[in-house]
Amino acid sequence: MQKKPVLEVEHLSFSIGKEHHILRDISFSINQGDFIVLSGKNGAGKSILMRCLKGLLQPDAGSITIDGEDLTKRPKKRNRSIGLVFQDADTQLVGQTVERDILFGLENLNIPVKERTVRMQQVIRLLGLAPLLHQRPRTLSGGERRRLAIAGVLVMQPHVIMLDEPFANLDYPGIVQVLESLVELKKQGTTILVATHEIEKLLAYADSMLLLDAGRVVTQGPPQQVLEIVEEFGVRRPRFHGKPIPVGDLTWLN
Repeated sequence: MQKKPVLEVEHLSFSIGKEHHILRDISFSINQGDFIVLSGKNGAGKSILMRCLKGLLQPDAGSITIDGEDLTKRPKKRNRSIGLVFQDADTQLVGQTVERDILFGLENLNIPVKERTVRMQQVIRLLGLAPLLHQRPRTLSGGERRRLAIAGVLVMQPHVIMLDEPFANLDYPGIVQVLESLVELKKQGTTILVATHEIEKLLAYADSMLLLDAGRVVTQGPPQQVLEIVEEFGVRRPRFHGKPIPVGDLTWLN
């Protein structure tokens, strides 16, 4: 059965002022249930692209279609349709306890109490947060806080969940916690877009890889194919004793 696109971006551009062009004529699509790795060197435009998709920034030109609906001129609906976990996930933690934090967005939307409970139970089971429900977010480890930020986004049931450098500033146990959560989300059919320099940690799970350079899409395709050219655009290709590591081995999980 052929997958259908859940997110389609066509000829998207974004500038700051007249001279500073950050995104240039970007086009790509993501199918339902796909796990996409977005890569590119610093300054390639990855974070700005995610903010445009989310509705936090408005593009100058182009279109953003989500589940068949053109939402280019509807940033508020894009905001609801696409979830984003920021690189500094701590900025998204607002509740006094883990439970209150997960419920925060649902309460703001006046979602019925019964549905809130069902949604929360689903995400805490999926992300292994049940033992932490009554703890204060600031007492959690880095990996636990990142998983909590993912839970707060996932409970809103977005069409796509995006993560910006999800392994930043985490120790090894934290990286493993977050990676296990992403793998579980993939198994559940969640559509995921991850921007990262650390492709060696998760590329084994990617359905495709999207490479940016200077605000343009260089290519989108199977990870093995894209890896052949990444070093031309400032992205380090994972190697062992000088030899490229096979895509299937690019994971930090045993």
